[in-house]
Amino acid sequence: MEQLFSPSRPTHSLTALFVTWKGFLLAIALAAALAPDYDTSTSLFFERVYSGNTTVPILAARLTRWDALYFMHSTKNGYIYEQEWAFGLGLPTAIAAISKPLSALTPANYALEPIVGIILAHLSHFIAVLSLHRLTVLLSDNSKLAFLSAALHIISPAGLFLSAPYNESPFACLSFIGNLLFAVGLQSKRGRVAQQVAVITSGVFFGLATTFRSNGLASGLLFAVEVVNGLRLFASSARLGPLFSVAAPVLGGLCVAAGSVVPQTLAWMRYCRLTDAGAGAGAGADGVSASRPWCDNMVPSIYTFVQDHYWNVGFLRYWTLNQVPLFLLASPMLAILITSGVAFATNPQAIIPTGVTKGSSTGNEASLTMFVRALSGSQAVVAALALTTYHVQIITRISSGYPVWYWWVASCLMDKKRQRFGAGIVVFMVMYAGIQGGLFASFLPPA
Repeated sequence: MEQLFSPSRPTHSLTALFVTWKGFLLAIALAAALAPDYDTSTSLFFERVYSGNTTVPILAARLTRWDALYFMHSTKNGYIYEQEWAFGLGLPTAIAAISKPLSALTPANYALEPIVGIILAHLSHFIAVLSLHRLTVLLSDNSKLAFLSAALHIISPAGLFLSAPYNESPFACLSFIGNLLFAVGLQSKRGRVAQQVAVITSGVFFGLATTFRSNGLASGLLFAVEVVNGLRLFASSARLGPLFSVAAPVLGGLCVAAGSVVPQTLAWMRYCRLTDAGAGAGAGADGVSASRPWCDNMVPSIYTFVQDHYWNVGFLRYWTLNQVPLFLLASPMLAILITSGVAFATNPQAIIPTGVTKGSSTGNEASLTMFVRALSGSQAVVAALALTTYHVQIITRISSGYPVWYWWVASCLMDKKRQRFGAGIVVFMVMYAGIQGGLFASFLPPA
């Protein structure tokens, strides 16, 4: 068993752990089929969106829960209802693109899209595991830390959300690849083409991640910090080289923003732009439809409107007495995210025993340190938003796409003084994911 799960054979060992853990969670999901669903939304969904005689694989029925119903509806029929714009455009687009050519190979009455979504989730999660491992090796040059961090991502308390047709796995995959490319860029000589290409490409991946989950916008902090760093070097040296190098993080940051702006623009063109068909539907003299109130905002965002109007998302709105149990449920992950974020932000080297910047050979140690601190900052921003604005219980699953807390827990496991504490966190992760898996597959909260 020790040879099977060994840092000396990371890819083999992580693959074995991944298959074992996924098998455990899927077994829980299938076992939930022995009891009737608490909610009939899934069965009604398949009856109405697909034909009445559609073949629905049992795994699809168990994992198409909660938000997955919106994702699968958008995949099958496009965005029909306004509230569907609260859910990222990335997942329905990706699943539809994959399902379309495969539909010719499957029976017409087969529920293909949920199965494609489940496969995509597993593949994305596995790539995310390998990307996190490589990123940690690059930054720390510590194989044990890298292995433990990647293993912790496998058993993330996000649990079945990383197996179901949800945003979490693709978001983590794209984000970790973006982080890896950004770190590679920082290790290249500043101003060289390889460095600029890596940073811009990382922005593209972060932008794609943002089309899956809006909290991907927090990754823009990495690019903002690099821009400030480049301007500081320009001010201190009065040379044009550092100024030219700012172009890459600026373009990369714009790519991150595009992940949110493009879907919002598409929504604006659909609901707000005057068309011949909609000329009589409340269009104003300025050519903009007055049918939806968000169209007239200074920044017309359908996402923020839908979150506000349909889900009552807003600053401190979730702070009500009846939500106290959900705050208690989210408190372990909030504490871990905030504690690890502060620890890395104040002293990155104190967390990674061999030094965050040991892998650098080109004099960019300071940039890599700032990179880790920026990662800590973006993680802390998401935790703060979850605490004050989001539906707080989702922090347990959206935390899966942030590397800093995995490094922190892994470092606890490697430190004799904190090993018991780290082991306690791992026990919590396993228990939470296991219990949540049974609840999720039975269509029971929290979601």
